[in-house]
Amino acid sequence: MVKFKETDGGEKLEKNKRVLRITDKIKEENMNKLGIGVLSLAVFMAACEDPAANKPKAQTTAPATNTATNSTGGTMSNTTATTMETKGTALPLTPENSKVEFVGSKVTGKHDGGFKMFTGTIDLVNAKPEESKVSFDIDANSIYSDDEKLTGHLKSADFFDVEKYPKATFVSTKIVPDAAKGAGNYTVTGDFDLHGQKKSIVFPAKITVDDAQVAVESEFSINRKDFGIIYAGKTDDLIRDDVVIKLNLKSPRKK
Repeated sequence: MVKFKETDGGEKLEKNKRVLRITDKIKEENMNKLGIGVLSLAVFMAACEDPAANKPKAQTTAPATNTATNSTGGTMSNTTATTMETKGTALPLTPENSKVEFVGSKVTGKHDGGFKMFTGTIDLVNAKPEESKVSFDIDANSIYSDDEKLTGHLKSADFFDVEKYPKATFVSTKIVPDAAKGAGNYTVTGDFDLHGQKKSIVFPAKITVDDAQVAVESEFSINRKDFGIIYAGKTDDLIRDDVVIKLNLKSPRKK
């Protein structure tokens, strides 16, 4: 018969406590690892999200206005924002009152950008958007992004090739009320000349006209390849074709 010392029970109790402490520590470490894994997955999924996925996609067809072929095989617009004949009141669009922005993305994330220099006009006729016209010229070399290195790359021949195509132009050809979406909603059709490629695009917009100003707001996506911008990116981090265009145009009305 084995005889235990009186201390044996205390030693066993202490040993069990140590085992429990080690077990709890292992569980805590595993939970921390699981939490980090879940957080990393959430960050990765957010980075991979396509910003154009929930935006209306612009319809792209042949341009409505006359075009001329340039030396690179693209087209040149015969009408620009600065030469367009006005029929009503010409209201200026400038970087001081408006924004022309975009969001591009790739497999691992997205980049925000826009243009710092542009000039445009809202030709307001009878204070009715459906009788009016909007146009603007964009200085392609004024492009910017949230990454300085990327901004330089966007100016190169891989993307906008600003030396060869220094200007982008948009001229609306039709503005129609969208009754299904309610007052203030319109469908805008216009000729967009970008990267030597001129296309007619159709996109939704909210347009308001009041005593103080005319405001145009729109977010939609275009396929960059429709305009000859076909650079794919790195094989393990491909660039998506669809780019979100964000227009926030606010022109004060003349008193």
